[in-house]
Amino acid sequence: MKKRANRSRQTDVLRTKIERLRAGAKPRVLDLFAGCGGISLGFQAAGFEIAAAAEIDELAVQTHARNFHGHLPPQLAARHASPRDITVTEPDDLTKDLDLGPAAEAFDVIVGGPPCQAYARVGRAKLREIAEHPQAFKVDPRGNLYLRYLHYVAATQPLALLIENVPDVLNYGGHNVMAEIAEALDVLGYTAKYSLINAAFHGVPQMRDRVFLIAYRRELGISVAFPSATNHLRLPSGYDGTRSVALRHIDLFSGDDYVEADHGAKTLPGPVTCQEALGDLPPVTLHLEGRLRRGARRFDELIPYPRSRKKLSVYAHLMRNWPGFENSTGVYDHVIRCLPRDTDTFREMPNGAEYPAAHATATAIWERRIRENETALKRKLTAGEKQKLHKEIVPPYPVGSFPNRWWKLRPDWPSRTLMAHIGKDTYSHIHYDSAQARVISVREAARLQSFPDGFTFAGTMNPAYRQIGNAVPPIMAREIASVMMSALQSSLFKQEQKLVAAE
Repeated sequence: MKKRANRSRQTDVLRTKIERLRAGAKPRVLDLFAGCGGISLGFQAAGFEIAAAAEIDELAVQTHARNFHGHLPPQLAARHASPRDITVTEPDDLTKDLDLGPAAEAFDVIVGGPPCQAYARVGRAKLREIAEHPQAFKVDPRGNLYLRYLHYVAATQPLALLIENVPDVLNYGGHNVMAEIAEALDVLGYTAKYSLINAAFHGVPQMRDRVFLIAYRRELGISVAFPSATNHLRLPSGYDGTRSVALRHIDLFSGDDYVEADHGAKTLPGPVTCQEALGDLPPVTLHLEGRLRRGARRFDELIPYPRSRKKLSVYAHLMRNWPGFENSTGVYDHVIRCLPRDTDTFREMPNGAEYPAAHATATAIWERRIRENETALKRKLTAGEKQKLHKEIVPPYPVGSFPNRWWKLRPDWPSRTLMAHIGKDTYSHIHYDSAQARVISVREAARLQSFPDGFTFAGTMNPAYRQIGNAVPPIMAREIASVMMSALQSSLFKQEQKLVAAE
């Protein structure tokens, strides 16, 4: 009797949500583990309404609230900007605090990327507990955060959902976490598929592999599909190797929940390049003029766009004219690290070079400086003088350790993956323009991640880099969201009779 009553309530909730969308309302999104809002921005661009977000990082949630809820009354906007730990925040508490009503009625779609630490196998009995007793289910904060995501799914009963994560989840300690999540969602009443997708095939100027899982309520009768590629490229061997390891435990021909991603026909346009992404931004030369000092960089100075008659690339035009985030004046966060030791190395190392080449370049500069000093002084330098000069020029890291720690962008190719630790050193993304001889700025990192120029970040330089590196590229999110929007719209007019029959 109790199970029948629960099914009846779920049917009523689903019908109400479907009728709301059939009347023309936008699907309402809850973004869990939202970060600064890369997924939110993509879904908003595809026509979804960003109703709420949950994020524990104080500055990231401020960024999210500033960009998606800044139009609300100050008191309510401040509540959206409050950090939340979803391991201790119940769905109804979240919606009550944000004046959104009961959790089961507040959202149509859930999106998010649960952090990938400490995954462990979860049996079907536990999955059924999540499905049948959602209010009683509590997750140990030290446990698997994806279980908390599933708890929110059970409590809010979305029509659709998206989960994003790193490729390692397909082969985490020998088991496939995404397959287990798909199994859990089946218990909860969803049809789920997942795919390993590289953002460079979808218009992002960055080679970034991530796993995406899409799921829909079974009552909607939607077959899960993923976006078609818009660009074509041949990924470097390092990416092929990573993908092979991630896919080791997936049988592509077994009818598994995995879907092979579209890598695009050779007739498609090539990838968006670093030059197309960054070339219209103003040069940064303070470090070359001796006017850049160490310390926190705040975003309090407008750097105007260059006055140039050169036509903007399609990508740069989008970054300045993203709907709702238009920007015609310039940027405030075009700031860089102070790295005086490495300026000459940045200038002279080849584009596409990694740390071994950087170290060799620095060593050659050091040897040249020895000769120049000895010529000027008309004597040989002492061992101590040579060592002092070496420390001033050559980076101290062993050549054989982390060879890809440094990388100089190629202007004719997408960037490598931006990671969260870009907030610590930024050597992984050295600007391709040797005349500027520097690492990329915060705004350039945002451009490579496809955040438009009108999207602003809370905090100072290091936290902003971290927020950007942690994010899902908004263009990638937009492409997935567009597929999901089309699927929902095509399904809405077919479901009322099915829901009636299910009672």
